[in-house]
Amino acid sequence: MSTDHPDQNTTTQPGAEQPHPDAAPDSGQEGTVIPFPAPAGGQEQPAPEAVDREPADEPEYTRPPMPVVLPRWLRSRATALSTLRWAGEYAGRHVAFHAWRAPAYGLALGWWTLRGVARAIAAGVGWVSVRTEYHPLITAAREAKRWDLVRDLIAERRALARIRIKTTAWLAVSGGSAAAAGIVLLGKVVGWAALTGAGLGALWLGRPRTTPVLPPGPALPVALELSADMLTDALRAAGLVKADATPQLVTPPLRDGNGWAVTLDLPRGGGKTAADVIAKRDTVAAELGVDEIQVIMSRVRAAAGGHAGRLSVWVADDDPYLGAPNPSPLSTAEQFSVWDPIPFGRDARGRRIMLGLMWQSMFFGGLPRRGKTFAQRLPSAAGVLDPYVRHYVADGKGGADWRPMRGVAHRLVIGAEDEAIERFLAMLDELITEMGRRFAVLGTLPTSVCPEGKLTPEISRRHDMPVIFITIDELQEYLSAMPAPLKEETVEKLARLARRAPAAGFILNAASQRPDADSVPAKLREIITYRYCTQVVDRTSSDMVLGKGKAAQGADASILSEDHKGVGVLVTGPGSFEIVRCDYMDLPTFATVCAHGRALRVAAGTLTGDAASDTVAAAEAAGVQIPTVLADVLYAMHGVERMHTSTLLSRLVNMDEDSYGDYTPERLAEELERAGVTRSGRQVKVDGINLAGYRRADLEAAIPTGATLPTAHQPVTVSDG
Repeated sequence: MSTDHPDQNTTTQPGAEQPHPDAAPDSGQEGTVIPFPAPAGGQEQPAPEAVDREPADEPEYTRPPMPVVLPRWLRSRATALSTLRWAGEYAGRHVAFHAWRAPAYGLALGWWTLRGVARAIAAGVGWVSVRTEYHPLITAAREAKRWDLVRDLIAERRALARIRIKTTAWLAVSGGSAAAAGIVLLGKVVGWAALTGAGLGALWLGRPRTTPVLPPGPALPVALELSADMLTDALRAAGLVKADATPQLVTPPLRDGNGWAVTLDLPRGGGKTAADVIAKRDTVAAELGVDEIQVIMSRVRAAAGGHAGRLSVWVADDDPYLGAPNPSPLSTAEQFSVWDPIPFGRDARGRRIMLGLMWQSMFFGGLPRRGKTFAQRLPSAAGVLDPYVRHYVADGKGGADWRPMRGVAHRLVIGAEDEAIERFLAMLDELITEMGRRFAVLGTLPTSVCPEGKLTPEISRRHDMPVIFITIDELQEYLSAMPAPLKEETVEKLARLARRAPAAGFILNAASQRPDADSVPAKLREIITYRYCTQVVDRTSSDMVLGKGKAAQGADASILSEDHKGVGVLVTGPGSFEIVRCDYMDLPTFATVCAHGRALRVAAGTLTGDAASDTVAAAEAAGVQIPTVLADVLYAMHGVERMHTSTLLSRLVNMDEDSYGDYTPERLAEELERAGVTRSGRQVKVDGINLAGYRRADLEAAIPTGATLPTAHQPVTVSDG
């Protein structure tokens, strides 16, 4: 069991990570690292020394294993603490429930006591008067007109009543005398005991016969009462277990964090596997009376002592993906290395999910405003904090999501207009050329330096081959705007980068809203290793992002609701997936990280390309205040020397509608003039059309003095032949 330290993580695989079947679930496990190359761990154990023995006629006696005394929930510290915590919370809820209603209980008990006293008095009067016993006999004699019998019964009743009155008086005097003597001899304890006994007797007489003294406690979710019978009934209702068969529990239902965990074997002869159960998670959840997001199921692989019919089930008490977001540890990191796994988020049990980025490519998809860009920004933020990572960024939307990257990106493409598409294609050509150069260099290195033909940290520094991060947001905007031949060529280039370039240190990080066959062809999607999908409308859309048939395997992003912002299904392999709540990093925090990343690159001498020549980023890094409108206009005109006012306004609105939605050409001119912009001319010619517009040189001339551009580090170029 690992400790609860954020820097200590267990290298496992989502969807395959399971405890040993004979061990209790351990909720104290902190981290889950998505596959990252590492040397095999562990050391070979030496063979036991041979011991000389005399030949024996009978086999040596073997001591039988000691029976396990402790119950399963006490065999693990984490499970024991979780069980005790749940029991305490369960008892606390009932105590609080009844404590809040204590005044009402007091009034009810008082009323029942008074009613009991009245009933006791009535019963006593009836017993003394003997009326209850003789009244039916006297009434029957009168109806029969036997008046002599009536007179005899009345006389008998009066005689018996006199006897009972005397007896009652004698008992009252004796009891009072005994009570008085007890109080004198033993103190008030006897008096209070007598009074308490009388009160309890009156309460017992006055209590309702059909109503419990205390009402039932608060209604708790069904998940808090998970049992083997409930699981069996749910599997039978889903058609996964025959009516006469019962799953075998490897571990009984035990508390594990904020839920119940159980490991079971499906009965043989039914023809069902663990994969069949996972595919019907929604049906099983409905039978258990919970939402399917609360049910986490996975196969127990052979490496963990499992087989194709062994299943691990964890049922949360409530939705495990709601609540306050988890801030990203990268927000406060001083520096980071992309050669290490990066913190990406947490799973349903709150365990840390780490992503190994090297040799991988990533694809993000899902509906708008569900946290897709927030998740895509996390790997980029890790790369920003590594000064030896070179960033290529293309934002097809042209919004503000990637604006902070202007200070660190070697190449930055904004929007999907014609000139932006040209720069996007030029960026891909530059990457293809660099990939060829790197493989040419790696091919010349001896196996002692490059044993696997891949980039290493030492080779990266020595041969000026930094890790390259390729971030493309809203990829469909570029591909949809291209004619078919050019689109096919571009998809082929991206596929080459995703297929071959990881060995040369390239990491592709692409995103699209709904990557159908027209916007993002399967030729590209199917070769990307990591896929992350936020909420989508149906299983078909989920499979478009995560891969064909993934929803049937349980990796279905359509089960997420509108409340699950920042939550998505992460697929890391053919049979590995996890629902992850990503760490939270908002745009201002990302801007702070990017500013720090620029400072790291300036100090390391690795600031190159567009970032090295960005005057706004240089001024902001020097502490010079830049008017917001001027900085935004220069960002909207990134890579363009001149632009018409109408085009500039549409880009500003797309970037920040709240700030620029009501801007007119006149107001924009006034704001820029107030920011110090002096236009050398009001008309600019773009594509042969002369209209009102702005020149980039005029805008950059308005940046306050005091900021100097750092010396750009020029990469070594080697022809790829």
